[in-house]
Amino acid sequence: MTVAVDQPVPDFQAQATNGLSVDLAELKGRQVVLYFYPKDSTPGCTTQGQGFRDQQPAFEAANTVVFGVSRDGLKSHENFKAKQGFTFELISDKDEALCQLFDVIKLKKLYGKEYLGVDRSTFLIDRDGVLRQQWRGVKVPGHVDAVLAAAQALNQR
Repeated sequence: MTVAVDQPVPDFQAQATNGLSVDLAELKGRQVVLYFYPKDSTPGCTTQGQGFRDQQPAFEAANTVVFGVSRDGLKSHENFKAKQGFTFELISDKDEALCQLFDVIKLKKLYGKEYLGVDRSTFLIDRDGVLRQQWRGVKVPGHVDAVLAAAQALNQR
């Protein structure tokens, strides 16, 4: 089963940085942004993470918690988070359970070789656990601002 806009997101549990166990059901009452990215410490992922970091106060004002998600392990996540001064947690999805739930594993090509990788994607979940907006095949420039605007608008409802 994969998620769909205007449908409840199935509850999930995942391990994140700072020893946090993320449980979607426990986040009810807050909006949630899950942004999936390919790999820690790569240029696009670093720029995207910095954008979410820099807009963190505005997301908090919109009653929205942000999580970055990739297949990297917690140790890699902790290093990436510390080096970049991220103020939000990173979820480790080594078993690809969240990647499969949100259908973000896609066939990609690099230097003529095909492989399965994470398609940069972002999902906005409302206070009741319903998926309200999704962005797939994300290009980094301007993306964080678009997500923030959507979170602010949703928070006004």
